[in-house]
Amino acid sequence: MAGGFVSQTPGVRNYNYKLTPKVFVTCFIGAFGGLIFGYDLGISGGVTSMDPFLEKFFPYVYQKRKNAHENEYCRFDSELLTLFTSSLYLAALVSSLFASTITRIFGRKWSMFLGGFTFFIGSAFNGFAQNLAMLLIGRILLGFGVGFANQSVPVYLSEMAPPNLRGAFNNGFQVAIIFGIVVATIINYFTAQMKGNIGWRISLGLACVPAVMIMIGALVLPDTPNSLIERGFAEEAKEMLRSIRGTDEIEEEFQDLIDASEESKQVKHPWKNIMLPRYRPQLIMTCFIPFFQQLTGINVITFYAPVLFQTLGFGSKASLLSAMVTGIIELLSTFVAVFTVDRFGRRVLFLQGGIQMLISQIAIGIMIGVKFGTAGTGNIGKTDADVIVALICIYVAGFAWSWGPLGWLVPSEISPLEIRSAAQAINVAVNMFFTFLVAQLFLTMLCHMKFGLFFFFAVFVFVMTIFIYLMLPETKNVPIEEMNRVWKAHWFWGRFIPDEAVGVSAAELQQKAV
Repeated sequence: MAGGFVSQTPGVRNYNYKLTPKVFVTCFIGAFGGLIFGYDLGISGGVTSMDPFLEKFFPYVYQKRKNAHENEYCRFDSELLTLFTSSLYLAALVSSLFASTITRIFGRKWSMFLGGFTFFIGSAFNGFAQNLAMLLIGRILLGFGVGFANQSVPVYLSEMAPPNLRGAFNNGFQVAIIFGIVVATIINYFTAQMKGNIGWRISLGLACVPAVMIMIGALVLPDTPNSLIERGFAEEAKEMLRSIRGTDEIEEEFQDLIDASEESKQVKHPWKNIMLPRYRPQLIMTCFIPFFQQLTGINVITFYAPVLFQTLGFGSKASLLSAMVTGIIELLSTFVAVFTVDRFGRRVLFLQGGIQMLISQIAIGIMIGVKFGTAGTGNIGKTDADVIVALICIYVAGFAWSWGPLGWLVPSEISPLEIRSAAQAINVAVNMFFTFLVAQLFLTMLCHMKFGLFFFFAVFVFVMTIFIYLMLPETKNVPIEEMNRVWKAHWFWGRFIPDEAVGVSAAELQQKAV
């Protein structure tokens, strides 16, 4: 049978542990790192639909919006306007590469703190912006913060969580992202009704709140046992492991962490070593999963939901309200992943979510094509508008319990310690690059591809669903330092994993698998 599913990976150890209050609290606070990313995702799209903001910084777009005869697909087409949104993600790409070194040398928590600090400074620049240059400088600083947080938080959560609950705890990062989006859309809804320039300033300036939360959280959080061992604090790591596992029977897991650390010390150049054949599965997954995550088209909805709904004929207030509804749907749907990912596994959610997104995207494209055609003129009735919003909600729900949380979870849990920071940096860099690309090109693509844009993303959803079916093995309940056994047992990736990486002979492994 084709596919990478392995229900029981041979030779994987089962550690002894309990769910302790400490691990719950630390993972809860650690997930705060997702708030800054989520708040920005939600706030930028709403602000770019506010007339006072457009009139001050993007007067050309403001005049186009007022033109009643403008092609509906092209009302917001402006490379400068998209640069406001996308510049953050280019900065996040660059900072994530530096964050890898800081995360490895100083620990995960200080990388999180630095992310919160730079995001705080960026929010101040944006809130008090007097010109476009000041606005873009603020966006770049926000991007540095997002890059550091996105590089360190998923790794922190994966290392702190017990193996059988790693998916649920890591998905807390995605819950925080979506919560930030929902809060941002609610704030936008009310600030958009304020007169003058005060509304958008409040929306952008309030980004300092999640920034302060992650800074305080990083100061009170302990570092992970993995990171402590990596930096030479073995005894502290042992005490931390005993504390978060709630048992004294931690010798087996502790020894695995020590062994992984010793092996990682042999790797002097993780960026060079990750290119070796033995790390080919991790390299491919940390490149392709974030690439596909952005090509689902979700950030078209997240960034530009208010703009998209106005393009479909909604009023300014109604478009923000519709964006708020989709954000709430996404938040509630993310909890589906939290409670099912460690029960049903990663593959089931990936595949089901992919099918759901594919069907809804095709339906959205057909409806918009019928109503606006290729000319981009026409009107959409209330019933049809409600159906499109419902389809968008179905699409968002499918993403929220599949590619949304799993796009961060899987890359953060599959790499051995010696390349983990580099692999996560690649994951974030690829994610941010294609987030930047989609954000920068979307409004232009909408203007030229029209309703065909939704079919464009649907093709990628189809391809990525096939990719997951064939190439991703199941990783639920597998200890993070035992992940090589999963790859070794896979029908395709097994050829890249040397026998010594799993501690058993290939023949023995094959015999156990049968």
